[in-house]
Amino acid sequence: MISRASGARKAVAAVSRLATRNAVPMRTFMAPTVSRRADFVQELYLKELKAYKPTPIKESDAVGQVATFNLPKAPKSPEEADLASSLKEYEEMAVEVEGQEGAAAGQPAPAVQDWLVEEEEEPHH
Repeated sequence: MISRASGARKAVAAVSRLATRNAVPMRTFMAPTVSRRADFVQELYLKELKAYKPTPIKESDAVGQVATFNLPKAPKSPEEADLASSLKEYEEMAVEVEGQEGAAAGQPAPAVQDWLVEEEEEPHH
């Protein structure tokens, strides 16, 4: 019995030695596949993204890029204007009436244009 057990052990050891010498790479569950390679790229991207440190923003960075804000001038109040002189100018203005411009200047009134009048058609013979 002992010889049988030891013989079996020797046979198993010989087969395992032979298998390791002529080992053909076998696919295992953890073999890298296309999806694992995509994860590698993603992990590399995330690693670089976490390592990125943006440059700090300074106050002088905005110079030349942004216009400075200036408040507009306040409008003049009507009370501050010289109301008396403007009222006097208005009262002294000549009154213009439509149709009397030529008569007021001593010129004859312009002739009424007859191009607006429709011509009557002559009856056919």
